[in-house]
Amino acid sequence: MEFNKITSELLSAIKAIVGESNVLTQHDDLEKYSHDETEDLTYYPEVAVKPKSPEEVSALMKLCDENLIPVTARGAGTGLSGGALPIKGGLLIAMERFNHILNIDEENLQATVEPGVITGEFIDAVAEKGLLYPVDPASKGSCFIGGNVSHGSGGPRVVKYGTIREYILNLEVVLPDGDIIWTGANTLKYASGYNLTQLMIGSEGTLGIITKIVVKLIPKPDKDALMMASFSTNESACAAVSAIFRAGIVPSALEFMERRGVEWVVQFDNINFDLKEGIEAFLLIEVDGTNQDVIFSDCEKINEVLEQHDCKEVLFADSSAQKEELWRLRRTMSVSVKSHSVYKEEDTVVPRAALPQLIKGIKEAGAKYGFESVCYGHAGDGNLHVNIIKGNMSDEDWNNKLKDGIREIFELTVSLGGTLSGEHGIGLVQKEFMPIKFSNVHFELWRGIKKVFDKNGILNPGKIF
Repeated sequence: MEFNKITSELLSAIKAIVGESNVLTQHDDLEKYSHDETEDLTYYPEVAVKPKSPEEVSALMKLCDENLIPVTARGAGTGLSGGALPIKGGLLIAMERFNHILNIDEENLQATVEPGVITGEFIDAVAEKGLLYPVDPASKGSCFIGGNVSHGSGGPRVVKYGTIREYILNLEVVLPDGDIIWTGANTLKYASGYNLTQLMIGSEGTLGIITKIVVKLIPKPDKDALMMASFSTNESACAAVSAIFRAGIVPSALEFMERRGVEWVVQFDNINFDLKEGIEAFLLIEVDGTNQDVIFSDCEKINEVLEQHDCKEVLFADSSAQKEELWRLRRTMSVSVKSHSVYKEEDTVVPRAALPQLIKGIKEAGAKYGFESVCYGHAGDGNLHVNIIKGNMSDEDWNNKLKDGIREIFELTVSLGGTLSGEHGIGLVQKEFMPIKFSNVHFELWRGIKKVFDKNGILNPGKIF
């Protein structure tokens, strides 16, 4: 697809829609919008705009569709797959002014929010009313809820409460031709034709631009317990994961961390944590509810399972401060790894019982291709984030040979019944590996769907496939 450049006439029209102060054209102003948290990739848009209403987004989309201008929507820029990178230039629509919680409906346990609301602030706002929105990515303090929806983002607590797909009831979306639609209804059940709401979740801004989100809420548990279990091998820690569920316990979070990752967090974030010799892996396990006796009983059962899987020690957090410190170990791991070395992050997910085979294969691939890796993630979901560390790899091997190693990791993931991404999306950097999992039939179906929504292909071109 050949796209057009933004002419002076089109720039004047854009300024008329959103106001001149909300249009950015200078290189220094555009730098913020040229990258996200994906490695070191940089792509500048021609123009960035900051609309504030669905009607402004609609006018922008209609103008760009009629003039074949590529459009990329952007949230907070915390993505890890390159989904918000304007690789074709064109117009970047920054959603940062869509930052209002419009309504919290306590009677129906729902809320309506704009996509630029910071996820953590929304979680805190509903918590003040005794409610829970459990989708809490590690970047919840800065990521936007609209980006979470677009990428199918998760977090530690979806292991008990379900993925983001179970909490999005309805979406207001601007289509590429400027039409504004609601995708569904503000109801818990929906059996009225194709479910466009679910189609939009995880579509990575390729089908439409989300301008309002109706979210399901649940009552907030008021009690919890947190355990940190240590193991002498990665495999024994991973094997304990599925055993906990087989024992009849569903933790509210179950996170895996390798020793190297913990070491780097302790160093980077100055956390006081006793790293004992011979310990190579950790499970961070949270149990929540409304009855403290039930929570303690569940923790005792979990402890019995851990003992059967070569667990060396279990630390029970005895205060809110210690709980926060342990969670900080996990939530700052990505930032700590990134600060330590050049790296690439892959987002694998398998059935949880296959985790020991997955992590064993990841380490074997590293030995074969000459890279190190630090793994951590949502073990309760079978979701491991694989941080591949450049270390002593030559630039030539890093730029060429490494892809073969990543391909082998994804081939292993698929052979174990998994898929390429659990929550980071495909975006730009994973799309070349999609044929490992999906057939030509899948690609033709996706291209057909894309064509129906976006006949001129202007919206986030070059992503997913």
